[in-house]
Amino acid sequence: MLAKEISSFRRRRFEYVVVLVLAITSWRAAQAQQSFTWQQIQQKFEAANPTLQADQLNVDESRAEEITAYLRPNPTFSVTADGTQIAPYQGVWQPLLGTFVSPSISYLHERDHKRELRLESAKKGTLAAEFSHTDLQRTLLFTLRSAFISTLQAKALLQLATADLDYWDHVLKISRDRFDAGDIAQIDLDRLELQRVQYEAEVQTAEVNLRTSKIQLLTLLNDRTPIDQFDVTGPYDFAEQLQPLDEVRKIALDTRPDLKAAVESVDKARTDHQLAIANGSTDPTFSGWYTHNGSYNNPAAINTLGISLAIPLRIFDRNQGEKLRTQLDITRNEKLRDATEAQVLSDVDSGYATLNSTLILLRPYKAKYLQQSLHVRNTVFFAYQNGGASLLDFLSAESDYRSVQVNYVNLVGSYLTAAAQLNMAVGREVVP
Repeated sequence: MLAKEISSFRRRRFEYVVVLVLAITSWRAAQAQQSFTWQQIQQKFEAANPTLQADQLNVDESRAEEITAYLRPNPTFSVTADGTQIAPYQGVWQPLLGTFVSPSISYLHERDHKRELRLESAKKGTLAAEFSHTDLQRTLLFTLRSAFISTLQAKALLQLATADLDYWDHVLKISRDRFDAGDIAQIDLDRLELQRVQYEAEVQTAEVNLRTSKIQLLTLLNDRTPIDQFDVTGPYDFAEQLQPLDEVRKIALDTRPDLKAAVESVDKARTDHQLAIANGSTDPTFSGWYTHNGSYNNPAAINTLGISLAIPLRIFDRNQGEKLRTQLDITRNEKLRDATEAQVLSDVDSGYATLNSTLILLRPYKAKYLQQSLHVRNTVFFAYQNGGASLLDFLSAESDYRSVQVNYVNLVGSYLTAAAQLNMAVGREVVP
């Protein structure tokens, strides 16, 4: 009976230990590295980047100015008291007997749709601010995309360096066995072992570059996540085909937010010119008042109403300078719009040429050079193992293989960066 209780106790204790181990493993997994895709990184950036958030407040401020622009003038209320005695009348001091009170109200009426034009100008200013905000987001997303690509590139180079180091350790193991068997000389083994230092240095350099890229990415995200718990993932490859240049240019002219902001600035300048002309018109002031005067001999004239109309005499046009300034501002904004359009086309042509040039270099690498360099290295190593090639031949083949592999990884990174640059030039994604 006692043995059964001991066995049951041990079994329960074992189960508790298993549960504890599983809990610790789950906690460590939760604290482990988390990988983010480009879409997730972009969402985090739009939600947390302080520069983007601060610029959004400019748009909100511009929208608030629309309220101010459409406000009506406030009426003016005034009260007049007169007729109070300052000396006794027939020996009797009655100061309030002849006092009359006259409250009045006046209102300035704005003509020629001044309020509507102010509101229209403010709305166009808000649209320009929104397009400018979108343009800032476009440029910041390119910086973010470049940092994301740099992280993927650093990861690819680290994987390549680690694979090269593992392969070289395999070569060293075989070479030590051959040395023990008397198949190679000590100097050959020493040269192979000294070559390992370069592979170790490449691994360390790749790790530092990866951490640096992650730091830059976390800075843009305004994220304080430890580097060891942060990672990104995504395809590190290239697309074979590009859209025609004319189609890409057309998309850019329809999409670029800075060009839209420039067009909106021209429309706003025209509205401001209309407002300057309207501000040159005179605005009448309507007034009305009520008077109570108990000192009148005519009892019917004790309570009276009065109205008036005040119209400024427009002898001098004090708005000529503003009319001329706004007219010139239209021409200035039109020139800026033309300059922005030319810059858009220049950005697209430059980005397209860079991307196409990178593609021309990448295609033969993927179709031929990668497999060819691997085949040459394996063939020369097999010949070296069997005495058909010298150590110098093998080291040269290994160096060529590493050079081809590293060049390919860097070219893919250049392609992805050029694609991001072209997408930025267009204003939206045209190269996935």
